[in-house]
Amino acid sequence: MSATQEKTRTLTGLGILTAITIVLELFAGFVGLRFGPFNITLSLAPMIIGAALYGPKASAWLGFVFSFIVLFEPSTALFMSISAPATILVVLVKGTAAGLVGGLVFRLVSKKSTYAAAITAGIVMPLVNTGLFLLGTILFFLEPVRQLGVESGYTNVYAFLIFGMVGLNFIVETAINLCLGAVIVRVIETVRFNHRSTTAAS
Repeated sequence: MSATQEKTRTLTGLGILTAITIVLELFAGFVGLRFGPFNITLSLAPMIIGAALYGPKASAWLGFVFSFIVLFEPSTALFMSISAPATILVVLVKGTAAGLVGGLVFRLVSKKSTYAAAITAGIVMPLVNTGLFLLGTILFFLEPVRQLGVESGYTNVYAFLIFGMVGLNFIVETAINLCLGAVIVRVIETVRFNHRSTTAAS
């Protein structure tokens, strides 16, 4: 297979994963798939597949696409009303970083096991995404969130952040990734097998 054909195949595959990411995030964000105040992220599965097939840059791109859609979701409106620049910065950085770091972790662990790599990346991605959200909230939105916590019955803002805002979401997102681990690996192995078959035929 020529370099041009390989590039075309990669762009096509990444385009498909980008479309899937957009559809999944639109569904989760605007249909209202949520536990607590924020939507559950369904876009981590295509990010893991992108990392496996095309590398960390691809998963970082998919993380950016996911983040861009999040900016327009109803659950982001409160933060936008407080500070649009800070919201844009936090949202774009956390999603892109989740894709990049997860992709790097997948590349490292996949040298031992594809299944272990998918599971590990599936834990790391929501961890980075949630961790950077918490950091960004503390840096830019702590006082408004503190007031929201008081209204919700929390006297400690950090307890509200962890238990009232992101804790359940993180658990559910991670559980979804763990449940999808075997499916993700099957998709990865099927695409790789078809790619090797096509390359051999060429």
